[in-house]
Amino acid sequence: MENFVKYLNSIIWSNALIYLLLITGVYFSIRMRFFQVRLFKEMIKQMFGSNKSAAGISSFQSLAVSLAGRVGTGNIAGVATAIYIGGPGAVFWMWLVAFLGSGSAFIESTLGQIYKVKENGEYRGGPAFYIEKGFKNKSIGKWYAITFAISTILACGLLLPGVQSNSIASAIKSAFDIKYVYTGIVLALLLGLVIFGGIKNIAKVAEFVVPFMASAYILVALIIMGLNYERIPEIFSLIISSAFGLKASFAGIIGAMITIGVKRGVYSNEAGQGTGPHPSSAAEVSHPAKQGLVQAFSVYVDTLFVCSATAFMILITGMYNVKGADGNLIVDNGVYYVQDGVKHMDGSPTYTQAAIDKAFSSGQETFHPGYVGTGSYFVAIALFFFAFTTLMAYYYIAETNLAYLTQKKREPVLLFLLKLAIMAAVYLGCVRAATIAWDLGDMGVGIMAWLNVIAIIILQKPALLAFKDFERQRKEGKDPVFSPTELGIKNAVFWENEYGKSEKNN
Repeated sequence: MENFVKYLNSIIWSNALIYLLLITGVYFSIRMRFFQVRLFKEMIKQMFGSNKSAAGISSFQSLAVSLAGRVGTGNIAGVATAIYIGGPGAVFWMWLVAFLGSGSAFIESTLGQIYKVKENGEYRGGPAFYIEKGFKNKSIGKWYAITFAISTILACGLLLPGVQSNSIASAIKSAFDIKYVYTGIVLALLLGLVIFGGIKNIAKVAEFVVPFMASAYILVALIIMGLNYERIPEIFSLIISSAFGLKASFAGIIGAMITIGVKRGVYSNEAGQGTGPHPSSAAEVSHPAKQGLVQAFSVYVDTLFVCSATAFMILITGMYNVKGADGNLIVDNGVYYVQDGVKHMDGSPTYTQAAIDKAFSSGQETFHPGYVGTGSYFVAIALFFFAFTTLMAYYYIAETNLAYLTQKKREPVLLFLLKLAIMAAVYLGCVRAATIAWDLGDMGVGIMAWLNVIAIIILQKPALLAFKDFERQRKEGKDPVFSPTELGIKNAVFWENEYGKSEKNN
């Protein structure tokens, strides 16, 4: 099974997808004149620019749900894995993917808002919706949308949850010596309690947990950097020089460095993957571009803030290993974890745990696998909240695509089975080996990324028109309001009918 999954990943995550993601990010950044820099203040403003309604959640709640999906184990274990495979230079490629990827995030989330629908009193939207409504050839659009919806249900409902739960179980085992099976049972039950409450319940939990935990995590990283401030220029130099093969010891793995940097960057910030448009479409806003800007900012929060926090903690304390092209370690700092009696050097959350232990535990200058200190407890708690909120977001995304497939017919049996399926996937992820969990997760991300990136390239025009319209109204001193008819955008049914009615009723 593991060999088969690796073979599929070698096809899905070929250089073609790596280049496609990078080129797409560059293209949209140029088309919108690097709005990532120009409209940075506007991104922050729009975060708090809308209120929730009976049908939709607020922009901030949408951001929180989106970040719940983005800020997960990829920010802790994923960064450690990237450094293990690609060295410190992989961090630079994660940064680059985040900066450029915010362009892709804007396009996909704006499309999600343009083509969202109102069903059973709630807003729904995402790639499946905008693929069907945006494609000129309705037959191709319908089948393409169905393919994406099925792939996303499989990825978010079955493949991706195992990565999150596996990291939680590993961190809790290290910190509290609780067996994987017990963590799996409790985690599955806790998730069930939340997801049976629907999107409003998920949004409320995410709105509280995500900002609190992300802020606490970044604060710890800043303290560690402050304690080792004299090494900060050295670490920056190490990241940049390694990224371009200028560091002799890492020159032989530059290909792996770029590949893992892009993969982990996409896995972490999800720009272009197609997950972000789902919570984005649920927001109550007056113009699709507003939510596009909010989602573009979420990429910054995820990779430039949280992932960087992890990277600097690990690198500044020296608690990491790096694997060479031949499979042997070219950097061996003796950091590892043990699962089922097998010694693993790839680190997973262990790198971050060791980094915090070294920084805060007096006399703990080297790594000891049997030592349980500040780092073990903090990372276990952080991973629990990060990964748990990600699991909530995965369920919502899977549910949205199931709703698309069933259209306006409510299928309570199918929804119930989906809830059970993701709970089972969470449990199995806790007791499954970390390697196969990550490989399955990569496969799910890759399939979604292929389908969605091609779609947003084809459907870019409505999003770019919305962006230009937003900037025009903004320059005129107006609070932008979207009118698809004036822009010649077709099939934006909600904006043509429902939005006007809602305004009049209010």
